[in-house]
Amino acid sequence: MRCFRSISPVILAVAASACVGSADPVDTIATDYVKAVLALGHHDPDYVDAYYGPEAWRAEVDSLALTLTEVREQALTARAALGALPTRRGEPDGRRRAFLDRHLAALITRADMLLGAELSFDDESAGLYDAVAPAHPAEFYESALSELNALLPGSGPVTARLADFRADFVIPTDRLDSVFQRAITECRARTAAWMDLPADESFTVEYVTDKSWSGYNWYQGGHASVIQLNTDFPVYVDRALDLACHEGYPGHHALNVSIESHLVEARGWVEYSVYPLFSPLSLIAEGSANYGVTLTFPGEERTVFEQDVLFPAAGLDPERAAEYRRVMQLAERLAYAGNEAARGYLDGVMEAEDAVDWLTQFALMAPDRARQRLRFIEQYRSYVINYNLGRDLVAAHVETAPGAGSGDRAAEWLAFAELLREPPLPSDLRTRD
Repeated sequence: MRCFRSISPVILAVAASACVGSADPVDTIATDYVKAVLALGHHDPDYVDAYYGPEAWRAEVDSLALTLTEVREQALTARAALGALPTRRGEPDGRRRAFLDRHLAALITRADMLLGAELSFDDESAGLYDAVAPAHPAEFYESALSELNALLPGSGPVTARLADFRADFVIPTDRLDSVFQRAITECRARTAAWMDLPADESFTVEYVTDKSWSGYNWYQGGHASVIQLNTDFPVYVDRALDLACHEGYPGHHALNVSIESHLVEARGWVEYSVYPLFSPLSLIAEGSANYGVTLTFPGEERTVFEQDVLFPAAGLDPERAAEYRRVMQLAERLAYAGNEAARGYLDGVMEAEDAVDWLTQFALMAPDRARQRLRFIEQYRSYVINYNLGRDLVAAHVETAPGAGSGDRAAEWLAFAELLREPPLPSDLRTRD
């Protein structure tokens, strides 16, 4: 809906074959899936995150102007047709069929929600993302909060003291672009050392305001992305590396160019030329993007790079880099706290101010940031599980791959690159031996 670029010859060939009657019924169902996604995007402005398939398909969908009920019926028909296909001995496209089945199911769930269905937080995340995040009571976070209480200077609420502490690590506005460019250059170099990237891949960076998120990758197709950073609030020095890895390398940009290169262009799997935000693919996308910083800067390498490069570039005292990293590592242990605020708020157990208070107390967000996060929850709902649960599932998948887990970085990067080339379903990650 938002993003279009050049159409590859492979996509055009597949589109042409679909028009005259594809030899493979899976190709026809894949085409129907893409059109259903585009049609649902007419009713949900956040739904189609990227599309770089045939323009004729979008024009066709635009001209039909299907109702929500008609879109849902279209998806149901496509899913039924997929389920009715005979299983072929030794078929190579089992994962392709599984992808289409689960993503059609997620589309139907999203359509049901738009039609008024009320789902619990967990039922919604299961239907959309093929996963349910664990629930944790307040006591789950007490250990990290206690350690932070002992580590942070001063007295009073931990949230306020953390905010005071972090105030010394804000990137000045006039240095933000320079710091971010250094971070993304290093992320790209480290990623390219382990993964093949298309020679023509590229991105541009824009700085924006008035958004519910801190960063966003708008994939354009043609191996290009637009990366936007929200400057509504101060940007802390650690966010430079987080966002560079998450939105760029080996995060969203690397994932999208891998999918386009290996699945759309090389195999002609047109279903990957559209990205529905509320789908199982998002758990893999956000999980791999969040895990990417750990993979790219393992152990103390992150602290060393921030101390030697980013702190000086931001005009900050590099002698405090290790101290800052220790505090932020403790704060990261509170990552699941945001899920509880979203679960409670969306399930009607918490009022808006209750959710803000929870985010302030257990996610250690300043009140203004907590309210921004509540805006995100209201807009994207159970999507929040994709960041923390997604990261943990991807981490377990990579670190239990053959040869990984014993300091063999090549084995870890191989498993990670394979995950980007052909993303599994979240349930595949959960059931891996």
